[in-house]
Amino acid sequence: MKPHYHKVPKKLENSFSLRKDVSANFDTTWHYHPELELHYIKQGEGIRFIGDNISNFSSDEMLLLGENLPHTWKSHDAYLQPQSKLAVETTVMHFLPNCLGQEFLSLPESYQLTQLIEKAKNGLLIYGETKWKLLALLEATYKAVNLERISLFLAILNTLAETKEYEPITSSHAFYQSNQLETDRLNQIYTYTLKHYMNNINLNEIASLSCLSITSFCRYFKMMTNKTYTDFLIEIRVSYACKLLIENKSLTVESVGNETGFNNASNFFRQFKKMVGITPKAYRKKYIVG
Repeated sequence: MKPHYHKVPKKLENSFSLRKDVSANFDTTWHYHPELELHYIKQGEGIRFIGDNISNFSSDEMLLLGENLPHTWKSHDAYLQPQSKLAVETTVMHFLPNCLGQEFLSLPESYQLTQLIEKAKNGLLIYGETKWKLLALLEATYKAVNLERISLFLAILNTLAETKEYEPITSSHAFYQSNQLETDRLNQIYTYTLKHYMNNINLNEIASLSCLSITSFCRYFKMMTNKTYTDFLIEIRVSYACKLLIENKSLTVESVGNETGFNNASNFFRQFKKMVGITPKAYRKKYIVG
């Protein structure tokens, strides 16, 4: 899926940006930028799209996204209701690989930083003690000024560079530049699919939405995303099924399949195991005790 280039706002006097956001939704399109992004979700739930990965996100999640790695977050429907008091709270840091100068990256002592920049191209999900240490450093950096701010930023980089408490998010870091027309078209497909994934979406309606014939749409979507639209739709359905299996114990496994758009139980079981690696029943048992 071709992402849209996004220019990250930054004060000219700062070498990196750090902000806190509170809103019902992330309100971002599928995009990329040359800055690395350290992203902490204090509160919120939904689906995140990073590179070729589609996964649920929840509160207390921290990620590092590399330069030009396409991404977007979409809050669950409950956050978007008119009377909802739910909100997504995030802390986001953006910094260019050479924000401290190209000479800094060339120093012998900075070799771990160049390794980190390369690893981050696949996106990193950060956990364990590292996450808590980084969160404390982000809070301190948010309040700091001048050299103290730079000192804390170096501490963040050092923590990220030395940790082994992470796992990669994507299988590849290829990305494509796009024009505004393609960006709007693909985000329209995103929005429509997230709204109607539980229904029987056929290729004719999604192709019509894109103003393409079915053949052209299938070729276009596969070229942009390296996967078929059917595979894309299944990944979204399985992501929502994972959420329901954990959060709604009153629903039978078969009912979860129906709620997320699978046409029959056997198809749900087969597709879920293919994507997650275990059956829906085993997944629920793994995450729910009692």
